[in-house]
Amino acid sequence: MTSTTAETGTASPTGGTSAAGASEVELLIGGMTCASCAARVEKKLNRMEGVSATVNYATEKAKIAFGEGVGVADLIATVEKTGYTAEEPAPPEPEPEPEAAAETPERDPELGALRHRLLVSALLAAPVVLLAMIPALQFDNWQWLSLTLAAPAVVWGGAPFHRAAWTNARHGAATMDTLVSVGTLAAFGWSLWALFFGDAGMTGMHDEFRFTVSRMDGASTIYLEVAAGVVALILLGRYLEARSKRRAGAALKALMQLGAKDVAVLREGREIRVPVGSLAAGDRFVVRPGEKIATDGTVIEGVSAVDASMLTGESVPVDVGPGDRVTGATVNAGGRLVVEATRVGADTQLARMARLVEDAQNGKAGMQRLADRISAVFVPAVILIAVATFGAWLGVTGDTVAAFTA
Repeated sequence: MTSTTAETGTASPTGGTSAAGASEVELLIGGMTCASCAARVEKKLNRMEGVSATVNYATEKAKIAFGEGVGVADLIATVEKTGYTAEEPAPPEPEPEPEAAAETPERDPELGALRHRLLVSALLAAPVVLLAMIPALQFDNWQWLSLTLAAPAVVWGGAPFHRAAWTNARHGAATMDTLVSVGTLAAFGWSLWALFFGDAGMTGMHDEFRFTVSRMDGASTIYLEVAAGVVALILLGRYLEARSKRRAGAALKALMQLGAKDVAVLREGREIRVPVGSLAAGDRFVVRPGEKIATDGTVIEGVSAVDASMLTGESVPVDVGPGDRVTGATVNAGGRLVVEATRVGADTQLARMARLVEDAQNGKAGMQRLADRISAVFVPAVILIAVATFGAWLGVTGDTVAAFTA
């Protein structure tokens, strides 16, 4: 759907965004990886004078209301200073023919790349986890095979988390990516130290799986299965999340595609086939049996039955005649009708339905707002607890190994 900038005053050179009254714009936000990212962007935008913003992580969109003196360029600059990208949605492209669309199904390269990363990481992590959890599988020097398999899973598989954590760190922020990156790199780094400088690299080393909590010698313990397993599981969650987002977007797109693509308009007594986008209020068009009604209008000539199940869910067609109102995207199930267009484009009932669905996706429930507020403090709190635990153990025992593995 195209960007909708509603305003009560005159447009400005910055894209029609400054007005005497309040204006609204929708921006696509890129680079967000968790709810705390959305909370951070929303917080930065709402700090601007006269700006009220809602950022939804699920749809990766920001709905912003702003007043005089603020332009879209200012909003985008604020988002970019926060460490993310922002842009207005591109105008809709012409719809392809149904046959062409069926022959060339739409593919999401981002989703495909994420699936590839997930599959490779899962295949690498699975044997590492099995070797660590099942002592019977641990042959001589098994730990070095685990290192060989875990290294690409942690470094390459976890690269999106490491990049996001570094970007957030440069902007003085901490998100869930920070926890994932720090946690996996700490587990992997400690395992490297134990293998090369501790006793974990010795031939005959075995790692037992326990259901109880007990102190162990950190210099002989590796956590490669933790590092590789966490990366694979988080990638699985990201993939399922991305797929659900794509399906939600496809549902909205399918709703918009319910309308007719072209229409037979009456011009000087002749029928001329034109795209639906060329219709204007007051135009008269012909609807033959089996065709979709192009837009909302009033029946001028003809008697028929209209299948309005896509609107009402009622499977029985409704009889219509001269003077009756009909709705775009419903199907003429009977005779020939001549309809005068009353609402076109974004004013039609179908477009309003799509707008309501999109607003519902962009909006936030009370629980979601609470989750965003919690996520904004959760990551710093976890990091603070980890640092405090390390400091307390180091101060009490004086043992760096025990403090790091506590």
